[in-house]
Amino acid sequence: MRASKALLYSFLLVLLLGACSMVRLAYDNADSYLRWRLASYLDVHGEASDELDAAIERFLGWHRARALPQYARLAEDAASRVARGVSPEDLLWGYDSLVAQARESLRAGAAELAPLLKRLDAAQIAHIEARFAEDNRRFERDFLRGSEAERRERRARRIVERLEVWVGTLSQAQKERVRMYSASTPLLAEMRGRENRRLQAALLEQLRVPAALEQRLPELAAHWDRQRDPAYAAALADGRGQLFALLLDLERSLEPRQRARAVAELRRYAGEFERLAERAQ
Repeated sequence: MRASKALLYSFLLVLLLGACSMVRLAYDNADSYLRWRLASYLDVHGEASDELDAAIERFLGWHRARALPQYARLAEDAASRVARGVSPEDLLWGYDSLVAQARESLRAGAAELAPLLKRLDAAQIAHIEARFAEDNRRFERDFLRGSEAERRERRARRIVERLEVWVGTLSQAQKERVRMYSASTPLLAEMRGRENRRLQAALLEQLRVPAALEQRLPELAAHWDRQRDPAYAAALADGRGQLFALLLDLERSLEPRQRARAVAELRRYAGEFERLAERAQ
């Protein structure tokens, strides 16, 4: 998914942060990061380059004023739920909340980019297409290399690493539960790669018919999953159910120190988001 929506998904930088201590640093440098990321896809110069800078600045202004307060509330609410014990309903709430925030941010980012994108010429669109091809090759290298057993082991390590950011070191029993999940849950990288290419093709098609792009692109960005292959959608839903089962099992096994750390991390995020939002006022 990341490759096909890179022009727009780059705007979700703060959702991809790996540690609370990085929030302020990343946000203070978000304009430079987004400029670098988008410039690798958009071959623009002169006035168009200035327009890209202005679009990034407007988006970040919107994000600080509108999105960050939502993130703060979500993080504080999540901390309270983790403190009392997580239920299946809590996991569904968290997933739905993050998807809703992603849709809103992608719609806003696309609206800022559309006036610039509608003026791209054939050579500039071909440049984007070539970058997508590079992304696809990188995706295959990162997620499709090696045997099935090796890919499952890499997935298990990634999950353990992400969990330990939030709760600290996992016990051997907790790590074994993650390995069991990774060993039994289907690998979806091949289907995900096809979805990447579908989204890339959809975006390129939109760019080649620039009329009314300002109206069409925000909806395409916010509803990237609308034309998803039904088999992939079903596989994702099944995988999400298995992931929720894993998280509930792990939640029940949390030691007091692990739960306390997760609550503290979420509340630190909430505080950082609040402070960053105040700077926009």
